[in-house]
Amino acid sequence: MFQQIKNIDTAFRQVRIFSLIVIFANVAFTCFYTYRSDQRVSKAEDRVLILLNGKVVSAMSSNRKDNLEVEARDHVATFHQLFFDLSPDDKVIKEQLSKSLYLADQSAKRAYDNLEEKGYYASLIAGNISQSLRVDSIKIDTRSYPYPFRCYATQQIIRQTSQLRRTLITSGYLREVIRSDNNPHGFLIERWNTLENKDLEPQNLSDEK
Repeated sequence: MFQQIKNIDTAFRQVRIFSLIVIFANVAFTCFYTYRSDQRVSKAEDRVLILLNGKVVSAMSSNRKDNLEVEARDHVATFHQLFFDLSPDDKVIKEQLSKSLYLADQSAKRAYDNLEEKGYYASLIAGNISQSLRVDSIKIDTRSYPYPFRCYATQQIIRQTSQLRRTLITSGYLREVIRSDNNPHGFLIERWNTLENKDLEPQNLSDEK
């Protein structure tokens, strides 16, 4: 009888060990499956579809932090080129400035209103004057938020008989916002301020002919 009890106890112990092995195996399989599923989801999120020449193609997206400084510099450069690259055409000027104001806050709108009140844009049209901007360098500190920046550029103002160059130094801060068609980089320029806008030596175009 004691032998039977011992056999039952041994069998029960074996069943318990087997059950524990099955449970641990199930837990391990579940953890592995969850990990692999997370990997697949992560890869799927990194892969995006874009429309190129009328065809849908696959591309790999990157983390915003990977390209933060590059995107921030391009946002600042794009804003300044839209705001300062102007032709003597009222429609073109309004289109350019309208696009630029999607990229900045009211500080840029105030600068635009100030130039408008002074008749700056009207003088470009009346004098058939073209204005272009070359961005020389942009410095951004991504260690603090919102990101402070300083933009160094050169303005070129072309009249019929002369050409004037100006230094342009501006500063401001970049705040992250939701990306959109009008703001593809997802930044907003805040507290934009012109630090320097100084005339350089003018060039007489008639002397070159």
